[in-house]
Amino acid sequence: MLALIWGLHILLLNNSYEQMKIREVDEIASTLHSSYIRNDEHLTETIQELSITNDLYVLMESGGSLLLFNPEQESVVPVYRYQSQIPKLREALQAAQGKASVHFKFTTSFEKYNTLAYGRMLSAVPHQEVYLYIFSPLYPVESTVNILKTQLFTVTIVTLILAFAMAGFFSTRIARPIKSMTATARRMGKGDYNVKFEGGGYSEINNLALSLNTAAYELGMADVRQKDLVANVSHDLKTPLTMIRSYAEMIRDLSGDIPEKRNAHLQVIIDETMRMSQLVGDMTSISAMNTKKIVLEKESFDICAVAASILASYEVLQEQEGYNFVFNHPKECIVYADKKRIEQVISNLTGNAIKYCGEDKTVIVNIKRAGQYCLVEVTDYGPGIKADDLPHIWDRYYKTSTNYVRPTSGSGLGLSIVKELLTLHRVNYGVDSKVGKGSTFWFELDVARKQLPSRQKTQHTQKDAPSGQPESTSSSDK
Repeated sequence: MLALIWGLHILLLNNSYEQMKIREVDEIASTLHSSYIRNDEHLTETIQELSITNDLYVLMESGGSLLLFNPEQESVVPVYRYQSQIPKLREALQAAQGKASVHFKFTTSFEKYNTLAYGRMLSAVPHQEVYLYIFSPLYPVESTVNILKTQLFTVTIVTLILAFAMAGFFSTRIARPIKSMTATARRMGKGDYNVKFEGGGYSEINNLALSLNTAAYELGMADVRQKDLVANVSHDLKTPLTMIRSYAEMIRDLSGDIPEKRNAHLQVIIDETMRMSQLVGDMTSISAMNTKKIVLEKESFDICAVAASILASYEVLQEQEGYNFVFNHPKECIVYADKKRIEQVISNLTGNAIKYCGEDKTVIVNIKRAGQYCLVEVTDYGPGIKADDLPHIWDRYYKTSTNYVRPTSGSGLGLSIVKELLTLHRVNYGVDSKVGKGSTFWFELDVARKQLPSRQKTQHTQKDAPSGQPESTSSSDK
């Protein structure tokens, strides 16, 4: 900005001054031309006023006679000074071929500065042409330039001082919180996720601090979940490994030659191996879901048949431990989804209901048509879930304060897998529970009339907890 000001006022001042003078003289000539055309009786007074006000010499020529309209100024000297330029202006106007005006600069022997010579034709009647001549001195601007240089030098010094002072102030104000956040980020990079990023001064920096605080919190939670995962997996693997080792040693030392005991001990080893396999499989599923490697293979199938097949696998619990399975469903309900994944969802929810069912050991599976959707519910009458625990039951390895009705060999990832699979299907799901009355886990699937548009975002809603067995179109105890 300073360079621009210096260039405009010092380098271009003289040219700007000349252009301004030309415009000023042209406007005056237009005014006089209008007065002449109107036969203004005050034309002489107008010329006199404009000449004195703007330091001009105005002459008129008509029929070869030179007329002077500003008699109170030096009458002879201007004519004597500029009479050599009058023929040049006349010839230039005659050669202009309709051009409104002509002008040029010249220097007389009496003056050390340029003079602007301006000519304009007021009347073009042959042999009665009337010409207007205006002469305006272009006084030197060196003294003005010197004054401006002094002023601009002072302005430049003051401006630079203020600019550097303001730049230092604002840069310090911006840099201080950034330096603080940089140091805090180094601490976070070393594993301290309890840090707090402080903003200050500007909304952009405050927004950055808020984003970094959110990132620190999420990293801290991820670190906690990772440690919990390692601890839980270690615990879940330790028990079956201990069992396998113990029963293997018993077979070697005690029951190797006793077929009945040997087979019982081998069955324990097989069961514990299956438990470890289930844990590894669940962890693999969770990992695949987190890395977005699971691709749904949707097809049309009867979800009633799928649920019936899953419940049939629990008949041994009914026979050996007295469990009661109630299955309420229509004749058929064809849905459009990934059959394998939905089987896993129903299996996990049923296993969870068996784990937490009440003293009556009753598990109810309901399938209903609800418009364009199929509603699947898995209900138990166990201790229920506290309201504070409801938002967390989908988390991995989260455990409520309730006790299991029967010891199970779950991996602790069942509900987390249910959540991920239903989220991939983009369907509504949730849980309704009241302490002491039981819980109902539910989800919806698109009916397979046609592939419906994507559903709204997953919702977790509260319904009334079950107070008795629901109505159904058909039921069977297994």
